[in-house]
Amino acid sequence: METKTIKTIQKLSKLGKVLCTIVFIFSLIGAIGCAVGIVSLAVIPDGFSLNGVTIHGLIEKSGKVSLGTCYAAMGMGTVLCAGECVLCKFAKRYFVNELEAGTPFTYDGARELIRLGILTICIPLGTTILAALVYGIMNVVYFGNIGDVNLNNFGSVGLGITFIVVGLLCRHGSEMSDKKRKKVKNANTGN
Repeated sequence: METKTIKTIQKLSKLGKVLCTIVFIFSLIGAIGCAVGIVSLAVIPDGFSLNGVTIHGLIEKSGKVSLGTCYAAMGMGTVLCAGECVLCKFAKRYFVNELEAGTPFTYDGARELIRLGILTICIPLGTTILAALVYGIMNVVYFGNIGDVNLNNFGSVGLGITFIVVGLLCRHGSEMSDKKRKKVKNANTGN
């Protein structure tokens, strides 16, 4: 018998699965777009020219951004988007497994949610550190001719902690359900 709450949880899990797919696709497009941008700027050293105007000229004069800043931003974007792709795959796997189980109150589901919480903390922090390294390297290569970049990617820590706490609550619910089943079984068998 499904309760109204479980039906709501299942609907939210379906929504989570869809949103993970959408974010994965956009992150993949972002990572590929940044990588293609790096390659195209590197392969065409003087830039593509149209009526005497080059892409490099447009970037540096119209955009008032140095070429080094573009390289750094695209390198960092590639790293950050790739990390988001990985995290979305883990989140989608959790939602798929939760939908198959029909409830979040399973030992496997709780363990997976706790792991997702840890990954939600570690992957963004790791990609932020990697992106900062890319920025530092590009800053050295372009002799400091790179604009400032804000790498504030620490909101995921709170979300990851929330996943861990909810995972522990789901584990507790699973344990309580097992205890209740054992009591009923013992009462029925006369033990």
